Amino acid sequence: MRKKLLLGNWKMNKTPSEAKAFALAAGEMVDLAVEHGIDVGVAPTFVCLEAVKSNINPKCIVAAQNVNEHEKGAYTGEISIAMLKEIGIDWVILGHSERREYNGETSVACNAKIKALLANDMTPVYCCGESEKTFDEGKTKDFVRHQIEEGFAGLSQEEAAKVVVAYEPIWAIGTGKSASKEIAEDTVGYIRLVLEGLFGGAIAEQIRILYGGSVKPENVSAYMSMPDIDGALVGGASLEPDSFLGLIKGML
Repeated sequence: MRKKLLLGNWKMNKTPSEAKAFALAAGEMVDLAVEHGIDVGVAPTFVCLEAVKSNINPKCIVAAQNVNEHEKGAYTGEISIAMLKEIGIDWVILGHSERREYNGETSVACNAKIKALLANDMTPVYCCGESEKTFDEGKTKDFVRHQIEEGFAGLSQEEAAKVVVAYEPIWAIGTGKSASKEIAEDTVGYIRLVLEGLFGGAIAEQIRILYGGSVKPENVSAYMSMPDIDGALVGGASLEPDSFLGLIKGML
């Protein structure tokens, strides 16, 4: 049975001191999640990673929001896998819609990063999702299928099973809108069918698929009631300890 996963994406929020304060406040809530069989984590900015990692409950996953696939070199402004590993980070979010929109990140580029992370025994969280125009035109499944096929290209079954997928419809990220639990489940279920076609049913059943898009303490339990949705990738509602605790309680 797939374990539930709650992952907070802090985006470009919190200074190191603010991140440390959150980390110190999160100890008991992380224990609560773990006691109920839920994996829980946060993804701070690069400059906050050490502040969180060194002060948060060690049972909490601490993820980076991006990484460069190259070992080292003339890549100004980039962060390498070795840099993350040295400070104890072994999870990375890839392909978030904001990275795709503002930084030109493609599914093919994410594929190279996924392969590099897996080669270093790290966990990629690969994001996919469609725009409102694509959704309104009824092209969501074709769009997401291409993202999955490109992101997972060339992976073995063993490698694919180690990737976490996050379905985030762009029109529901930070807009206050959210896909209904039925819409989210339909697309997440389709993603699992695509993965089954690529890697077989047994592997597809192992891969955790999260939903993200205006998830809040008030609605997280509805998404968790869906059989194919294994957790949530949460933005704004993950920034404050009280709200984060509410998300955990909603997943119990």
